[in-house]
Amino acid sequence: MTKILIVEDEVGLVTLLKYNLEKQGYETLVCMDGKNVLTTALTEKPDLILLDWMLPSIQGIDLCREMRKTYELRTIPIIMLTARGEESDKVKGLSYGADDYIVKPFSVPELMARIMALLRRTTPTPVVHNLSYGDIEIDFSKRRVLRADRPIHLGPTEFRLLQFLMEKPGVVLSREYLLKAVWGGSIHVELRTVDVHIRRLRLALNENGDKDIIRTVRSVGYSLDYHLQEEE
Repeated sequence: MTKILIVEDEVGLVTLLKYNLEKQGYETLVCMDGKNVLTTALTEKPDLILLDWMLPSIQGIDLCREMRKTYELRTIPIIMLTARGEESDKVKGLSYGADDYIVKPFSVPELMARIMALLRRTTPTPVVHNLSYGDIEIDFSKRRVLRADRPIHLGPTEFRLLQFLMEKPGVVLSREYLLKAVWGGSIHVELRTVDVHIRRLRLALNENGDKDIIRTVRSVGYSLDYHLQEEE
C-alpha cells in the first residue's frame, strides 16, 4: 500500500487529508511538529510527503532541504503545502527540493490529482535497456544515474527530466514539452518550474566539476549537447 506522510499542524486539515487519502486507498502517517519528521521519514520510508511550510519548531522549507541532503530520503517526492502564494516563494520551495507546490486554501480533488501525477512519474520506469550519453548513464533497473562511473543523486523530478533529455540528445526540447512530459498535461504547473528543476539537475550533474552539457536556448528550452553549451 502506498504510504503518505502528512506533516501539518492544523488539526482540521490533518483530519481532512487523512480522510480523503485513506478513502483513495493510501496509508497515512502524521507528524504535527517538525521535530519528529526526519526520524519518522527514516523509519517509515513513506512513498510521498505532504509538507506544510509553517510548522512549530522547524519550518517545512528547512525540513525539505534537510531531507534532500539525507541519502535515504533524497528521492522521496515532496509536495509543499503553504499559504505563501508569491512566485518567489514557489521558486524558493522548489529550489529547496520540493517536487510540487500547492497554495492554501486548495481543493481536495486538485491535491489528489497532483499526488497521483507525482506518484506516477516517480514510479520506476518499466524500461529494459539503459540510456547513455557521453559519460552519463541511466540504469533503470536500479533507478541509478552514473557520470564517469560515479553515482549522481537526483530527486524524482530531476531523474525524469534527465530521462527525457537523454532520449533525444542534441534536440532542443521546449519548456512546454518538458512540462507536459514530466508533470502531465492535466496539472497546471508554471513554466518557471521547469527552469528551477533544470537548475537542480545541472548542479547535480556538475557537482564534481564536470563539463556542463545542458544547453539552454533562451525563450525556447533545453537539450543535452556536449559541443554547444553556451546560452543563445
